[in-house]
Amino acid sequence: MIELFLNGLFVGALYALFGLGLAVTFGLMQQINLAHGDMIIFSAYLAWFAGQAFGLHPLAALPIVALLMFVLGYVLQRAVLNRTIGRGPMPSLLVTFGLSIVLQNLMQMGFSADTRSLQPGSIGSASLPLGSFSIGVMPLFFFLFACLAFASTWLVFSKTGFGRAVRATSDDHRTAKLMGIETGHIFSLALALSLSVSAIAAIFLGMRSTFAPAAGVERMLFAFEAVILGGLGSIWGTFFGGLALGLAQAVGIAIAPTFGPLAGHLVFLAVLILRPEGMFARGASR
Repeated sequence: MIELFLNGLFVGALYALFGLGLAVTFGLMQQINLAHGDMIIFSAYLAWFAGQAFGLHPLAALPIVALLMFVLGYVLQRAVLNRTIGRGPMPSLLVTFGLSIVLQNLMQMGFSADTRSLQPGSIGSASLPLGSFSIGVMPLFFFLFACLAFASTWLVFSKTGFGRAVRATSDDHRTAKLMGIETGHIFSLALALSLSVSAIAAIFLGMRSTFAPAAGVERMLFAFEAVILGGLGSIWGTFFGGLALGLAQAVGIAIAPTFGPLAGHLVFLAVLILRPEGMFARGASR
């Protein structure tokens, strides 16, 4: 039972990381990024390429990939997505849908449709004895790193002038401009940070399982469910939403191996029915 609980927590932490970047763009920026899952997979491929070309361990490649995704996020928002600000959700939805298709095709052309994985090395098999069972070092590291990532993101968006500027811009970008906030630059930095976080999730995903060019859709689904379960705009809500999803899947797998994903979706549906605003209101992040 304890192992089941821990496994659910560790998987849930990964789902929470999937959702963290989306929580920034969707929950705080009010911008729908349908290419979020594909960005995660693209980051995983960048780490895989770094390993193949330069022999880098995935964790050594992490800061490089995070920096590349930061630059990509800034340029993408500055050059393309800023044009959709203030025009409702549909323009950003259509633009990122097109970006999703382009990314999937580029990854398939560049890396083929074969599944890939990132080799974790000795950390993948290392474990810590704890009474009658042991805890894997790698999933424990993922969980602790996820906690650190969420704490850092929460501090940035809740306790800094930059975070207040992001929220002011998402609430009313015209008024924010009149107040002297450079909304284009602020949103570009926000998406850059979002994609940097996605790079962390991508490398943890690749070290834990396999990925392929079309795998972004499933990751986008898990990210979306984590964000909605926690409540739009709530950073820590997304964290607990991801954990709830992972625990539900762990219980489902204990009942029947094929029931895991469905159990998570059922919990998501139940929360939507009983508490549509999610477990945490947006105000919780403010």
